[in-house]
Amino acid sequence: MWQLHQFPLCPFSRKVRLVLGEKNVAYELVRSHPWERGEDLARLNHAGRTPVLADTARGVALADSRAICEFLEETVERNPLLTGSSAARAEIRRLVALFDENFYADITGPLLSEKMLKRVVTRQPPDSRALREAMKAAHEHLYYLDWLVDTRNWLAGPMLSLADIGAAAQISVADYLGGIDWTGHEQAKAWYAVLKSRPSFRPLLQEKMEGIQPPSHYALVDA
Repeated sequence: MWQLHQFPLCPFSRKVRLVLGEKNVAYELVRSHPWERGEDLARLNHAGRTPVLADTARGVALADSRAICEFLEETVERNPLLTGSSAARAEIRRLVALFDENFYADITGPLLSEKMLKRVVTRQPPDSRALREAMKAAHEHLYYLDWLVDTRNWLAGPMLSLADIGAAAQISVADYLGGIDWTGHEQAKAWYAVLKSRPSFRPLLQEKMEGIQPPSHYALVDA
C-alpha cells in the first residue's frame, strides 16, 4: 500500500491527499516534519521536503506534489483531473503553478512561518506586519479567484480538475491559520464550500495540528 509522508498543514501534501481521495486510491499517512531533518524523509527525498508517496514493497518513492499528481493521473484512470485539449491542460497546469508558487509565496508560506513554525519550532511570537501583508495578499488572490469562478464552471473549465485541487489545498491551510477573510469574496467562498463538501476533503477538515487550533468556521462546509 502507498504511504504518504506528510504533516497536517503541508499544502502540497494536502493536494496529493485530495487527488488520492478523488481517485479512490488507498493509502496510509506517515507523519514527517521537514524541520526536524529526519533521516527517513531525507532518504526518500533528498530535498528533505514533504510530500513523499512511497511503496516500500515495490521500492518506489515519489517526491514533489506536481510530479506525484501527474504520476497518479497517468497511472489511475478513475476520475481524471487533467483533461481536455492541449490548451485546456496547459491552463490547468498554469493555475496549479500559480497556487503552488505565487499563492504559497505570498500567503501560505508566510502564515506557516509565522503561525506554525514560530510556535512549534522556534517558540517566537509571530510578526504582525508579516501577517497583515499575507492577509492583504490573500484578498488580491481571492479577487482573481472570484473572476475565475464568474467566468467558468470550475477554475480551469467545465470539470473539476487539478487546478481546483491545487487552489483548495493552499486555501485550506491559509484558512486553518486564520489568514483568509472571505468578506467581499462570495464567489470564491461558494466555490470553496463546494470543494469542502466533497468526500475527499473531509479527512483534511477533521485533522488538527498539535497546539494550533483553526477558526470555528474552518470545518463547516457552508461557512
